Amino acid sequence: MQQNTIAQYPRYLWFIQLSYTAVILLANWFDIRMIRIGNIETDAGTLIFPFTFILSDLITEVYGYKFARRAIWVGFMFNFIFVAYGQLIIHLPSPAYALDTNAKFDSLLGFNARIIIASTISYLCAEPLNSFIMAKLKLKTGGRMMWLRFVMSTAVASLFDSFLFGTLAFYGTMPVHDLLVFNATMWAIKVFIEVCGLPVSLSLARRLKQAEGLDMYDVGTKFSIFSLDAKYANANNRYV
Repeated sequence: MQQNTIAQYPRYLWFIQLSYTAVILLANWFDIRMIRIGNIETDAGTLIFPFTFILSDLITEVYGYKFARRAIWVGFMFNFIFVAYGQLIIHLPSPAYALDTNAKFDSLLGFNARIIIASTISYLCAEPLNSFIMAKLKLKTGGRMMWLRFVMSTAVASLFDSFLFGTLAFYGTMPVHDLLVFNATMWAIKVFIEVCGLPVSLSLARRLKQAEGLDMYDVGTKFSIFSLDAKYANANNRYV
């Protein structure tokens, strides 16, 4: 018989899940702003979004894929609320004194809706893939080489995320060659941030395991994204 081995009130899981959702919303809001850093051109959301991979890696590594899956659905829910509320307010009448200001805001949010929809679709493809690769590599390596699964999961998942998002959000707004370069640049930035943050994320994962007394292995886990099950057998926790 399965039972939940996670403490009834985990000390840090709630904060990581909250941070994960906040980063998603921030990335979506700033995706519309294009920036240049030296010779590199990208959207501002690209600098923030890689932290979703880092946070989901931490959840998967410490608490297990099932809790990462829950975090993914919470992020999706608030994304949906963000888009729906944005579309509602831009279709509400404006007072006369705010017509000019609201018109600028509405045009910004109206275009941002396409970006957020593209981000949501790529998110639902890439985030489960990231956690799936994390969980499977942990089983394959027997928990060794944690750095490898952090990097590999992000490298593969962010490749899907970058090219799917960039194509859906910006196709038709720039030449195809520029779009391919733009997508590749997004992917490279996400992997670069993951690698640069590796010392911190690995240290944090070890500290979380110690603080929570957890090191979950997804033996027997059904990886369907459509499940909200978060129960593990005691044997899944191999924290020593």
